[in-house]
Amino acid sequence: MLMQGFAGFMWLLSIALILFSGFALIDAATRREDAYRAADKKTKPFWLIILGLAFVVNLIFNILSFLPIIGLIATIVYMVDVRPALRGLSGGGRSSRRGSSSDGPYGPYNGGR
Repeated sequence: MLMQGFAGFMWLLSIALILFSGFALIDAATRREDAYRAADKKTKPFWLIILGLAFVVNLIFNILSFLPIIGLIATIVYMVDVRPALRGLSGGGRSSRRGSSSDGPYGPYNGGR
């Protein structure tokens, strides 16, 4: 009973890892190539190769192997470091309001008027 529960948990963890690396791969593929250079985060082909390998490794190997752990680390680096830098350059924030450079923390600065 305990082994079946562990096997089910590992299967769910494996599926989650595949989905996580697949999302990162799709996200990396949809970003503009010049944004990677502007953010100084390697190149788009570099990240596509790394994340593609991580996705394939997660599909093929068991989660207790060494290679999926390396793929997970690469995926986490992309999601925590590269993706926020790319989103900051392309204005990928959730807010639809675009402020000007004279906006302060409480709204637009109107010069004391």
